[in-house]
Amino acid sequence: MVVLNKIYTKTGDDGETALGNGARVAKFSARVSAYGTVDELNATLGMARIHAAGRFDDQLAMIQNDLFDLGADLCRPDMATDAEASYPVLRMQDSQVDRLESEIDAMTAGLSALKSFILPGGSALAAHLHLCRTVARRAERLVVELAVAEDVNPAALKYLNRLSDWFFQAARIANDNGHTDVLWVPGKNR
Repeated sequence: MVVLNKIYTKTGDDGETALGNGARVAKFSARVSAYGTVDELNATLGMARIHAAGRFDDQLAMIQNDLFDLGADLCRPDMATDAEASYPVLRMQDSQVDRLESEIDAMTAGLSALKSFILPGGSALAAHLHLCRTVARRAERLVVELAVAEDVNPAALKYLNRLSDWFFQAARIANDNGHTDVLWVPGKNR
């Protein structure tokens, strides 16, 4: 359980921050960049939810909670087990990835096949979900980069990869099941 009695601690004034295992690292480290971008994604998703008007609300709330789980996973650099840690270590699970896949499959079943790339836009909700998709892709790139040098939970990386697909399909649903998607017309303005 997290207890925040004081919001500012002054411990980061020198440009370092503490990871989940207590280690101090530069605020620009690959790990901090990765979980910081996951936090940005969560904030972006919060903006999308304003436009959801109940649509996808349960799923979006679950994803926001998952993103906090993901941040907790990424801020713990060692792959310590519960027995080795002073408190339970939170790791992303394949079941979270499986849930996204199931939801993507359900959304895809109601959509016609794509015959063009889609420009981000359409409804306000779709545009915000496309923004979430691009931030998720950036977070994924940063986690991949981190995984080159340090241990990363494979389920964390899979989750981000599926999540951007989830946002893409949800954006299509938000655009009247794809009927009002904004299609790319190659070379249109030549």
